[in-house]
Amino acid sequence: MERREEQSGAAGAGAAPALDFTVENVEKALHQLYYDPNIENKNLAQKWLMQAQVSPQAWHFSWQLLQPDKVPEIQYFGASALHIKISRYWSDIPTDQYESLKAQLFTQITRFASGSKIVLTRLCVALASLALSMMPDAWPCAVADMVRLFQAEDSPVDGQGRCLALLELLTVLPEEFQTSRLPQYRKGLVRASLAVECGAVFPLLEQLLQQPSSPSCVRQKVLKCFSSWVQLEVPLQDCEALIQAAFTALQDSELFDSSVEAIVNAISQPDAQRYVNTLLKLIPLVLGLQEQLRQAVQNGDMETSHGICRIAVALGENHSRALLDQVEHWQSFLALVNMIMFCTGIPGHYPVNETTSSLTLTFWYTLQDDILSFEAEKQAVYQQVYRPVYFQLVDVLLHKAQFPSDEEYGFWSSDEKEQFRIYRVDISDTLMYVYEMLGAELLSNLYDKLGRVLTSSEEPYSWQHTEALLYGFQSIAETIDVNYSDVVPGLIGLIPRISISNVQLADTVMFTIGALSEWLADHPVMINSVLPLVLHALGNPELSVSSVSTLKKICRECKYDLPPYAANIVAVSQDVLMKQIHKTSQCMWLMQALGFLLSALQVEEILKNLHSLISPYIQQLEKLAEETPNPSNKLAIVHILGLLSNLFTTLDVSHHEDDHEGPELRKLPVPQGPNPVVVVLQQVFQLIQKVLSKWLNDAQVVEAVCAIFEKSVKTLLDDFAPMVPQLCEMLGRMYSTIPQASALDLTRQLVHIFAHEPAHFPPIEALFLLVTSVTLTLFQQGPRDHPDIVDSFMQLLAQALKRKPDLFLCERLDVKAVFQCAVLALKFPEAPTVKASCGFFTELLPRCGEVESVGKVVQEDGRMLLIAVLEAIGGQASRSLMDCFADILFALNKHCFSLLSMWIKEALQPPGFPSARLSPEQKDTFSQQILRERMNKRRVKEMVKEFTLLCRGLHGTDYTADY
Repeated sequence: MERREEQSGAAGAGAAPALDFTVENVEKALHQLYYDPNIENKNLAQKWLMQAQVSPQAWHFSWQLLQPDKVPEIQYFGASALHIKISRYWSDIPTDQYESLKAQLFTQITRFASGSKIVLTRLCVALASLALSMMPDAWPCAVADMVRLFQAEDSPVDGQGRCLALLELLTVLPEEFQTSRLPQYRKGLVRASLAVECGAVFPLLEQLLQQPSSPSCVRQKVLKCFSSWVQLEVPLQDCEALIQAAFTALQDSELFDSSVEAIVNAISQPDAQRYVNTLLKLIPLVLGLQEQLRQAVQNGDMETSHGICRIAVALGENHSRALLDQVEHWQSFLALVNMIMFCTGIPGHYPVNETTSSLTLTFWYTLQDDILSFEAEKQAVYQQVYRPVYFQLVDVLLHKAQFPSDEEYGFWSSDEKEQFRIYRVDISDTLMYVYEMLGAELLSNLYDKLGRVLTSSEEPYSWQHTEALLYGFQSIAETIDVNYSDVVPGLIGLIPRISISNVQLADTVMFTIGALSEWLADHPVMINSVLPLVLHALGNPELSVSSVSTLKKICRECKYDLPPYAANIVAVSQDVLMKQIHKTSQCMWLMQALGFLLSALQVEEILKNLHSLISPYIQQLEKLAEETPNPSNKLAIVHILGLLSNLFTTLDVSHHEDDHEGPELRKLPVPQGPNPVVVVLQQVFQLIQKVLSKWLNDAQVVEAVCAIFEKSVKTLLDDFAPMVPQLCEMLGRMYSTIPQASALDLTRQLVHIFAHEPAHFPPIEALFLLVTSVTLTLFQQGPRDHPDIVDSFMQLLAQALKRKPDLFLCERLDVKAVFQCAVLALKFPEAPTVKASCGFFTELLPRCGEVESVGKVVQEDGRMLLIAVLEAIGGQASRSLMDCFADILFALNKHCFSLLSMWIKEALQPPGFPSARLSPEQKDTFSQQILRERMNKRRVKEMVKEFTLLCRGLHGTDYTADY
């Protein structure tokens, strides 16, 4: 039973006045919950009522709340409280009270059969929960008893009321089983018992469904009850009669939705594929719905067409393999496939005129996978049958992907347009998948159609038709290697002939060119056919995303073939940037495109282009640097700094990451003199410092400045070397004035790339010592407001230990203070900060032997670290971080074994540490397990997970299932 203390949590001010969970107080709290306008009072009442439901008094007040003179809201609470007590606190109920509880529930259900339906349902759920807890031993024929009791003639309730109450009870029983908290072994026993008991349910359901005198409300309830039971994986052959009756009920509009649900649930159960004969009998039943489907489509009845399509797809998608295996029945399965094809191509535009076609797309994947999984001979037979079907599918999908007329599209809501966009992406994915089945012939097919559309003089085709065919090409070219296709040259030749009269068509033309950028790199002679189109589109703000992303792809893939066009590309790009045609993110992409483009030029050409490209921005920045800081000039500064950092992200003349053709196959410029990016950075360095001096306390500006150097360092690597001393000096000044995480992240990059080079070690060491000293001061003032700085600092320390442990040899570094701050960071509530701190310790502990100062501090303060780790495992840290703490334990065990074996016994000695739930034996077992495991990190992680569950009282509960 619940502890008495729970009763003290009565609803405070304004709620039920007394502390006791009495009927009167419960009623007052319910009144407050439903009718008090004050939201705080409502919340207090709800909290109190939740405590009342689980209190021992709930057994008493629940029955009283069900009295006939109470309103339904109060009765409902009483029924819910009974359900909670039975389902969650079953072990509290003495065995000798099972029968009386069962009898009371039956009485109440009979009484509410003609009362409030919501209360009736809750009572049925309570009795279902009781039945599941008693089955099979304490109540062997529970379901049969329920049926018998409700069919008794001596009941005061009329026949229909009793019948509906019984059906409600039978419906909620399987549902309650699915959500019940029964232990796994009990679940298996009860499932087996229910499977036997369905013999008492199905004959009754068949009789009620086929009985002409059964009213519609009863038949509807029967279908819902059947739908609930089939989810218990009842053998499909046992459901045959009811499935057939449900098919018949599809003709009744009132029963249509319930029938669809029942049929789909029955067909979709995983076990159904074993009953091939039953599945074969279902095909004619599904095919028999075709006339009803056509009528529904003709009359614009979306609900009916949607329901029938769901049935056809459920049979096809779940059982295509089993039905394809029945080779002698290939024609009837093909007829089902054609019915699904009709559903895919259902007339009207998705999602405005129809919502059915999207249901079918997964079926085509499944069917293709099943056909291609057969052995060669059988596969060849089915390929012969289904290749024409898949070619038809491509036509149907491209027709469905067509935009409506401009006028119609103008009336669509933004939500409908977004749904249509997602639908086209799904079609695109399907076409890409179908390519595996149809191969190069699919591209030829699309090319021939596009050629006819663009060269036909007799029949003028709509732009929608052209766009859809191009979209098909683009879908395939984006993910499939089309470099060896013989139709792409023809397609590139056709593209300039397209009369672009519309934004959607222009977008698709751009994206198609972008998808073919790798092909253009192998066939550079064709670049001139499409590049003018892309450059022209750059000037249209409506084509912003497609034109800029396509230019970026071309500049990335074809950069070594673009020098002849470079001047033109730079001029057009400069023009659109100055006119501010594009949004910020597209401007950044455009700068990345120009970075790729310039990378392939001679150094003097790069510098000349860079000068013309960024001079206007430098002038603007100089002007802004003079102004008093305000929100609008801040935006302009961040924008300009962003443009520079995106340009430097991709401007790389040293070919660190050349594509597969490599520099030896292309006549690449040999870089002479300093790197162009370094030249520019040195020119603007003073200006950047000037900007910083005014904006040091603005995280966004500091971040934008750091991003320029961080991206340049990542791209240039060793070529960045000339900038290291002045950048270290600037970072030190920045961080000393106002510490920011972005400065630490940039320091980490410098440590990573340059700390191991003797020439650069002095400035990097000086910077490392300075930022460490400043951060340690921050810790003394209270670091809780700066979890991002602590996170970045821990990552910097870990990087220093990884790349250059010598940084920890300096006498000026207070290793003890660093260690203690990292222990403190382990207790932060922010998971990334804790993770970074754990990362620092897993780098530090292996250095105990080689770095004297580290060995000394671990010896002195290692016990403090162990206690912090045990506290976290004991419940103070999120369970998702346990692997990180396990890594620290593993490192301690591997590198400080004798110390750990002494510390862990001492640390676990105090009662209640790290959790009051642990026995001394459990703590002892854990310490022994940890000390034994010095080689297998995975095992230590498992031990820690196990131990943390014990600490939190979750071991062996539902919560551990996905852990």
